[in-house]
Amino acid sequence: MGNGNRSGGGVFVAFLAGGLIGAGLALLYAPVAGKEARAKIGDITEDIRKKTEGLGADVRKRVESFMDEEKSIIRAAYDAGREAMEREREKYTKPTE
Repeated sequence: MGNGNRSGGGVFVAFLAGGLIGAGLALLYAPVAGKEARAKIGDITEDIRKKTEGLGADVRKRVESFMDEEKSIIRAAYDAGREAMEREREKYTKPTE
């Protein structure tokens, strides 16, 4: 039972895995020589390697962006709390006339 929430990365990986399995089966059952099949499999794995390298860089950028956003939110909350504390402190430490 799933809750319907899936990450885009998980769906992409499942799609990629399905494509790899399908491509591998197609090559194994195709009427080509073993040498040709190995060359095609090598080409496919090289293409996949190149695509996953780009995917890793994209994921890293997204994570860094998310972390920067979270840091700015935490910093803003910290600053707001500090200002509120200072205002309250001033209420109780005003010099008497």
